[in-house]
Amino acid sequence: MDTLIIIVHVIVAIALVALVLVQHGKGADMGAAFGSGASATVFGSRGSSSFLTRTTAVLAAVFFATSLGLAYMSSRSVHNESVVDGPGVSVPATTKPGPVDVPAAPGSAPAVQAPGSSNLPPE
Repeated sequence: MDTLIIIVHVIVAIALVALVLVQHGKGADMGAAFGSGASATVFGSRGSSSFLTRTTAVLAAVFFATSLGLAYMSSRSVHNESVVDGPGVSVPATTKPGPVDVPAAPGSAPAVQAPGSSNLPPE
């Protein structure tokens, strides 16, 4: 059932995109008025707006219905799988490096020391 709805959904989506691309905009009527083409020859004297508009509305309604159907069906199927429950990848434990004493360049600010350390020589 899911596969059938997905197939209908994809076919309707492709048809809807193609139908919208075929339609002409409002500015195309102005060009037809000045003799650049016959806009009312294929779909009757009223032009193509009513036929293509109705077909687009029907395809949009079917697309909306299949979208809701797929969303409903996906919300009903519960998968108790989690990334945490799956097999883990072992990460080796790393040791945190201690503070490194770097001599300061002449004429620069004194180096910042790690807490608990001092500059005094060992006794």
